Amino acid sequence: MSLIIIVIGYTFKRLNLIKEEDGDGMARILFNITLPALIFVTFNSMKLDHSLILLTIISAVYGIIMSFIGVYIFRKEQKNMRGTLAMLVPGFNIGLFAYPLIQSIWGKNGLKYIGMFDMGNSLTMFIFCYIIAAYFSTSETKIGIKEIVKKSFASVPLMAYIITLLVNLAGFHLPSPFISVCGIISKANMPLSLLLLGVFLNFSIEKTYYKNIIKILAVRYSIGIVLGIILFKILPFNSMFRYTILIGLSLPIGMAVIPYAVQFNYDKKLVGALCNITMILSFALIWIIIAL
Repeated sequence: MSLIIIVIGYTFKRLNLIKEEDGDGMARILFNITLPALIFVTFNSMKLDHSLILLTIISAVYGIIMSFIGVYIFRKEQKNMRGTLAMLVPGFNIGLFAYPLIQSIWGKNGLKYIGMFDMGNSLTMFIFCYIIAAYFSTSETKIGIKEIVKKSFASVPLMAYIITLLVNLAGFHLPSPFISVCGIISKANMPLSLLLLGVFLNFSIEKTYYKNIIKILAVRYSIGIVLGIILFKILPFNSMFRYTILIGLSLPIGMAVIPYAVQFNYDKKLVGALCNITMILSFALIWIIIAL
């Protein structure tokens, strides 16, 4: 059913009923309205334990390590290309890609696990990927601590995570009318996310990108899958926790790198092509993992 909805989105784009530019507006609705609503509903009554917090820590530490690996592996590239490739190594597409699939497979229980994993991933996407993109940019746009903090707090999903986590830890719950409204809005997140994946799909890739595409795919998936399998085997937690790690480390490149590419004058076509390819590969990987 997920694949059918994605195909519908892609078909409507091919028929010019929806343009790819329309996807930007859809994405803003998803990230700023439906996804935060889903986060509020999912985490409002969730019981936190140490294993769930460990998911956030694992995700954040992995992102930090992969940031340094990306910068090191592409050290011989020209500065602008080094920034382009290095920022694509860490960070995952969870809000748009993983949430609807996890929800369709494991329901609300799965969402709280992937949500905790996404908290650590948000730090990677909005801090480390942003720093890499800015540092290696040849444009005149420069950043400081103020800009990084502003970028992080501009993320509505990240703020939703922080608010619900603090409220939960304090032993309180968000107001019932607020949760009721969020519950209605959150139902749109899954179909909208899947339709948007279809709208963003693009199979046109220039041959000049092949070499760098192979490099990124090799680094991301070899390290992510191998480490994911190891942690799946050795971690002494329940299966949902271990599946979250295995699937989480196999997810596609986070969509936040596309606006970074625009802001810092990187190759937007290369970045977009890699986001598309990793979405297709990760979609297949998730269903292979579930099937096995």
